[in-house]
Amino acid sequence: MNYTFSQLRIFSKVRETLSITRAAEELHLTQPAVSIQLKKFQAQFDLPLTEVVGRRLHFTDFGHEIADAADKILDEVMAIDARTHARKGKLTGVLKLSVVSTGKYVMPHLLSGFVNKHPELELKMDVTNKARVVQSLAQNEVDFALVSVLPAQLRLQSLELMKNKLYVVGNGQQQVRKTTAPQSLLETLPLIYREAGSGTRHVFEQFLLRNKLRVKMKMELTSNEAVKQAVLAGMGYSIMPLIGIKNELNSGELRIIPVKGFPILSIWYLTWLKDKQHSHAASAFLQYLKTEKANIIAERFKWIDQIK
Repeated sequence: MNYTFSQLRIFSKVRETLSITRAAEELHLTQPAVSIQLKKFQAQFDLPLTEVVGRRLHFTDFGHEIADAADKILDEVMAIDARTHARKGKLTGVLKLSVVSTGKYVMPHLLSGFVNKHPELELKMDVTNKARVVQSLAQNEVDFALVSVLPAQLRLQSLELMKNKLYVVGNGQQQVRKTTAPQSLLETLPLIYREAGSGTRHVFEQFLLRNKLRVKMKMELTSNEAVKQAVLAGMGYSIMPLIGIKNELNSGELRIIPVKGFPILSIWYLTWLKDKQHSHAASAFLQYLKTEKANIIAERFKWIDQIK
């Protein structure tokens, strides 16, 4: 065997992306360079590592075993580099995060001071749906996840960050009521839902169950941004997190419809596997948040408490 560190890194990235093109992009290499190194790596094994079925790249069972081993080697090398830089007073390595779609309005503010303080740190943040976030946690692919509803099926530890307020929202052409509407109003509105499994939908459905309400779902959309655009277009109403509609409320494009029992409150959590062995970078970020979260929330999110 005479494989190189570069070949291990390429093979690991191809397994992660299942695409030579995407692997080349993320590694800042040309596609031919990745293909050549992949072939050289494969040539050192008597069993196939990958196969192409229907023009799609698949890893064999043996290929997954080798990729798992490669990941362990790469992690150890990164740990050595991190310890070396730590001796010099520098924080390096990779911080991996998975964030539910609405969390994109929260996480950058929690990260900015930390990453600016440690410019040599590499950040990987996947903004996706809740199902993918839970999967990335379960498969130990990330250091932390940001969620508003903790997945009950996993053994987790978590850090409570800040309140998440959900309101009934319509577009700017809807008249704002001078009095708070009864909850029965929800049964008359054409409601636009997030997809099944999203944190926003889960919290709202629990509210409906507690209050024995039967509502009409006009449509279901797979991202908070898609829901927002549908409401802006006048296609219906929705229950939306305040964190994602600040600009539209300020411009008058969206309006909060006052309804009894709203806002519904949930909590933003930073969460991780209970037995997770954190890297130096991940441990430093967790300690940073424990120390600085109150200051960050007061500075960046004080406007949330100003809206009743």
